[in-house]
This record gives sequence, C-alpha cells and structure tokens, in this order.
Amino acid sequence: MYILDRIQSIRTPAGDMVMTFITRLGNAGAVWIFLAAMLLVIPRTRKSGAVLAAALCVDVVLCNGILKNLFGRIRPCDINTSIRLLIPRPGDFSFPSGHTAASFAAVAALVFAGEGKLWMSALALAVVIAFSRLYLYVHYPTDILGGIAVGIFAGYAGHWVVNPLWKRKKIEN
Repeated sequence: MYILDRIQSIRTPAGDMVMTFITRLGNAGAVWIFLAAMLLVIPRTRKSGAVLAAALCVDVVLCNGILKNLFGRIRPCDINTSIRLLIPRPGDFSFPSGHTAASFAAVAALVFAGEGKLWMSALALAVVIAFSRLYLYVHYPTDILGGIAVGIFAGYAGHWVVNPLWKRKKIEN
C-alpha cells in the first residue's frame, strides 16, 4: 500500500482528468481492439492485426476468464475506503490487471509481428494505462506486474497461433 499511498500524494485535478481519460482508453481493451481493426483493414498490416486480435482473445480468456477468478484478490480501494475513487469501482477481482494485460498483449503482439515503430508508441500508451490503474487506486503494483506477464504471454500466443496459419495461407495462394 506504500506505493499506492505515495502515488495518492501526487494527485492533482489535472492529473485526475488525464488519468481517468487514459484509463478509459483501456476499458474493455477498446483502444487495442480499435488498433487491431485498423491494422486488419490495411492489407500490408493485416497479419499484424490478426496477431493483435488473437493476442487480445487469449488475454481476455486467460486474464478475465481464468486468473482473476482463480486468485480472487480484492482491490486496494476495498481495503482503504478513505480514498475517493475517480472512476466507478470495477466489479471484478484485482489480480492481474486486465487493462495492463490487454495493453501489454498489444505491445507484445506488435513486437512479435514485426511492427517496429508502432510497438514503441503502443508501449508508451501501455505504460501510462498501467500507471493510471495505480493512480486511480484500483490495482496493486503486483497486479500491474501480473498484467504485464499475462500480456506478454498473450502477445506471444497470438503470434504463435497466427504465424503458422498465415504461412499456410500464403503457400495455398
């Protein structure tokens, strides 16, 4: 709780607005789903879009479907109720962070798909989204670390699933 409480000491009205906006980008993986859709539309980035979409599917099953329920960790805002939440209290469990897992699944998928410049921009956004979850007092630092690990695994899994299918498709055409 020390790290979370230190972060609370640097909160400002402007920071509150920025962090609530940033975290909303990650709600339900929205920004990453939008990116996957955009990549799928462009022929030269279609494979990257497929890897990203597959990674997000792996992530949602693993993170939200299995791990959160398996660990059942309550959120820091449920322990320290004196902190005023700036967003609605999330209804699911805390570990691992779903926002962070989806964000890092996107970054890893882009890395494995070979999207050089795009993954760096995605990484910057992923880090800020992850930090926003701490700032907003809805995740512990270990939830963020768990989300990063799950996300990287999901990104690799997306690549592992799509790459052989993509190669097979190219051979058949």
